Amino acid sequence: MNILITGCAGFIGFHLCKNLVSKKIKIYGVDNLNNYYSVNLKKIRLSILKKNKNFKFYKLDISQYKKLKKIFKNNKIDIVVNLAAQAGVRYSLINPRDYIQSNIVGFFNILELSKEYNIKKILYASSSSVYGDKKKYPVSENEKINPKNVYSLSKKNNEEIASVYNKQFGVPSIGLRFFTVYGEWGRPDMLMIKYMLAKLRKKTFVLNNKGNHFRDFTYIQDVIKILVKLLRTKNAKEHKILNICSNNPLKVSKILNKINLLYGRPKIKYQKKLSIEVLKTHGSNLKLKKYINFNNFTKIDDGLLNLTIWAKKYLKKIK
Repeated sequence: MNILITGCAGFIGFHLCKNLVSKKIKIYGVDNLNNYYSVNLKKIRLSILKKNKNFKFYKLDISQYKKLKKIFKNNKIDIVVNLAAQAGVRYSLINPRDYIQSNIVGFFNILELSKEYNIKKILYASSSSVYGDKKKYPVSENEKINPKNVYSLSKKNNEEIASVYNKQFGVPSIGLRFFTVYGEWGRPDMLMIKYMLAKLRKKTFVLNNKGNHFRDFTYIQDVIKILVKLLRTKNAKEHKILNICSNNPLKVSKILNKINLLYGRPKIKYQKKLSIEVLKTHGSNLKLKKYINFNNFTKIDDGLLNLTIWAKKYLKKIK
């Protein structure tokens, strides 16, 4: 089995590639190595992957149709996992054009080429942010979605166009609504590592809403086990949406208190909640567990311990 993984130098993409090449699966990795967050971190991840002969890397942006097509044309690809995207809710206020180009145009290219080259299955990253603010929890996949920013709107578009390509052209796909993934080698612009970096670099950490947000934190190794199971499922012909979550929302302030004990506490500056942020994420994972029979989610204390052990060894290498 040959798999194309876009966003291979990203957080989830790196872990998935690392897992699959260890199983002697041929991986074609694509990443544009943009500077939205530490390019150095992406290069370190990539250097680890390149040590395995089953991994081949292409540096390009998925919005570059002709270059992307060459990869499909020159390699026998069975499955595509599209994890490439312009990430970040706050950045979408500053530079919304990047989200249209990468998340919408880029994903359209993936679908077009998957149709042309008869790809057996596509897994693609959506986001829990498509739900927006809700009054009842947990949210299930059939809930009405209400994006609050350009980032989540681009993910809603991905789901809709994937559904159209499935109905009109028979392109099978699974949309993955990720809920706050955390863990080793994670993104330095996200809560936990950003908090620890502030401590390491003796900088002030800006905390919105005094940490009174709730997030459905999902440990990276659980996410990878789920994705591997989804890759192994029979090639169903439909378009499916799945929440990728632990179904266990936790208060941000409590998470930070746990990190204080394991790693240390930075100086904190409090500011009000941003209007584009949702107060709570809490997803139902009943559909996911039924589909792949996955029930063993990592306890938050175990996940945080693994993260901080990694951070003490590697965080100082991130520039």
